[in-house]
Amino acid sequence: MNKLFIIFLFCFVTSCGDVEFIYKNDKNLVNPLFQKTKVITSGTDLSFMNSYLPMLFGENNENTYTLKININEKKTKRSVETNQAVSNLRHKLRFYYTLTSIKKDCITYEKEIVSYFSIIPKSSGYNYGTDTSLEKKYELAIDNNLNQFVSILSNINIDSCYEN
Repeated sequence: MNKLFIIFLFCFVTSCGDVEFIYKNDKNLVNPLFQKTKVITSGTDLSFMNSYLPMLFGENNENTYTLKININEKKTKRSVETNQAVSNLRHKLRFYYTLTSIKKDCITYEKEIVSYFSIIPKSSGYNYGTDTSLEKKYELAIDNNLNQFVSILSNINIDSCYEN
């Protein structure tokens, strides 16, 4: 019985020899700006953004970078009823990111990322369901946009100066 267990264990260990873990290279899991960045936002004021930024970038302990995020929002009426009530409204959030190195006093990276979402208002007045849905869509768009930016940063060199 003991020999059978050892043979089974040996076969099991050797068969797992070529297993590669998904997160073996955790480079994409690390935010290179975490606790190194002062974040400044301008443009459209999105309340969820101010609560999400400290979670994503942490407290600025090293003061290495300044990240300026300028947000522009454009609302487009995609469908209008006969009584001029909007039945489909598209939101376009344009995020302009400018990352500046404080030590080198230069721009190290610039990027524009656009997020879209649509909302179908249920009434022309106050509607709790529509307002809650709109808030959730803003949260998802901001979360996706910021995470996309951080993902891009983890794959580039943010220590060299940006050339136009």
